[in-house]
Amino acid sequence: MKKMMSLVVALAALLAIVACSNDKTEPAGTAIQTENSTDSEVLQEPGAELLVWASKEELPFINEISKQFTEKYGVPVMIQEVGASDTLGKLTTDGPAQIGADLVTFTHDQLGKAVSAGLVLPNDAWQEDTRKTNKDNVIQAVTYGNIMYGYPLSLESNVLFYNKQLVPEPPASFEEVVEFAKGFNDPGKSQFALMWEIENFYFNYMFIASDGGYVFGNNGVNFNDIGLNNEGAVKGVAYYGTLKDKLLPMRTGDVTYDVKKGLFLGGQLAMNIDGPWLIHELREQKDRFGAAPLPSINGKPAVSFFGVKSLYVNAYTKYPNAAKLFAHFASDKEAQLLNFQLTGAAPSHSELMTDPNVQKDEFVSAITKQFEHSQPMPSIQQMSSVWIPIAAAMADVWNNGTDAKTALDHAVGQIKDSISGGSSGGGL
Repeated sequence: MKKMMSLVVALAALLAIVACSNDKTEPAGTAIQTENSTDSEVLQEPGAELLVWASKEELPFINEISKQFTEKYGVPVMIQEVGASDTLGKLTTDGPAQIGADLVTFTHDQLGKAVSAGLVLPNDAWQEDTRKTNKDNVIQAVTYGNIMYGYPLSLESNVLFYNKQLVPEPPASFEEVVEFAKGFNDPGKSQFALMWEIENFYFNYMFIASDGGYVFGNNGVNFNDIGLNNEGAVKGVAYYGTLKDKLLPMRTGDVTYDVKKGLFLGGQLAMNIDGPWLIHELREQKDRFGAAPLPSINGKPAVSFFGVKSLYVNAYTKYPNAAKLFAHFASDKEAQLLNFQLTGAAPSHSELMTDPNVQKDEFVSAITKQFEHSQPMPSIQQMSSVWIPIAAAMADVWNNGTDAKTALDHAVGQIKDSISGGSSGGGL
């Protein structure tokens, strides 16, 4: 009898455990994976509604993808225009106050600040999908502290824009650019072969990196390993210094974005190194303007920074599941193709980079080709200590003919002081 009672009690306990497990509900904000789908799917919270912040350039895509999302999932999506440069600052104040957008877009170089301030949630439920559909360096860009946060939308990289009426075929090397300049430059008429923002490290990184220089070691996260004054960096910056007499006899501060854009659109500048923000204006005159990867430097491919624009989920959102679902929906292959079609954004999705329709677009294909020789800009906060010292060093080389190694050694000293809490160096 005792044995029978023990068996009954044990069976009742087992049934209770099974019943509890079947009735288990997930708390709000928990990712739930469906069993009958090849994709994991986050189930949105009842009554969810979303707010997305997007820049003016992104609005055509965000408006359309939001309509599609609402049609499919029944979640209303509101959109507010916020300038790209204002997004993170606005999220810093509005997020904790719970009046910020549920989703925002920004380029990955701001990720370190966002994570350190606790402003964004990890891309957890969809990280495997994101890994499978994007290249390793894209994943590296949207990851911070070994945790993935971003849902990649598009790529940004410097490319060579050129006037087809002046340069029928884009030059493959800086040596070809210099040769062209010999017969084209006329400083008295403000006529030049090539311009870039020669004091801006974002554009000058190609001279540092093309021969083996780098900012921080271990793919940009080890700030104790600075490669801005190694042998390759010194060689590249020394070459950079020679271009003032051969190519662009102007002081660094005189070559601004507005100056070179005006000369380029006016036909006085044959070639212009710039980013994708210029494409919209040039696309309207695609018979006149073209784009190509950057010319090689000292016989080696020019290595540039690249950025990844992504969607991020506000850590203070009331609807994290719905927000994550939207972020994935708006960043998958079909959505990125739509983004390309509506705004001309360069896809980050691996398959779309080689899509025939993408490759037919001269401007976007230039970005995807340059991407193959690009590195993600470091997103750690110590990067803020780099900009001013390196810009000053390169300006000293260009304007005053200072020895490249001397200038770079001094800059790296300032950067180390700034990172360790010293008074030198400064940052943005």
